[in-house]
Amino acid sequence: MTVKTASLHLSTRGNADILDVTEQIRRTVAESGVKNGAVTVFTPSSTSALTTIEYEGGALNDLRRLFDEIIPVDQDYAHNARWDDGNGHSHIRSALLGASLSVPFVNGRLTLGTWQQIIFIDFDNRPRQREVILQIIGD
Repeated sequence: MTVKTASLHLSTRGNADILDVTEQIRRTVAESGVKNGAVTVFTPSSTSALTTIEYEGGALNDLRRLFDEIIPVDQDYAHNARWDDGNGHSHIRSALLGASLSVPFVNGRLTLGTWQQIIFIDFDNRPRQREVILQIIGD
């Protein structure tokens, strides 16, 4: 069994900025030399998240709207009262969606569906420099 770790570095605009990281992950898995296994994708951040979606404008807007409806920016959050940073909603959105994702790969290729891309969402209320950790495990 082989374990390889890599990272991606992202610049985001914040405010539910959504980035398609599929190609970067595909390339990293292919270059790892590991043929069959899984890649775990992890964001070491409490205000960002990872998931899959069809990366097209309508679906992305629908996802942003969903978060605005269920976790509005202008709500009173205890986090904001304590830290006065205005990003309480970012922490809740991140916790709801999750900080990691695992994708199997076979013969060096991710097993994503035809219209399925891996996305990184930065929920924070300002631009950020982010790191995404990839851990590739397999044979």
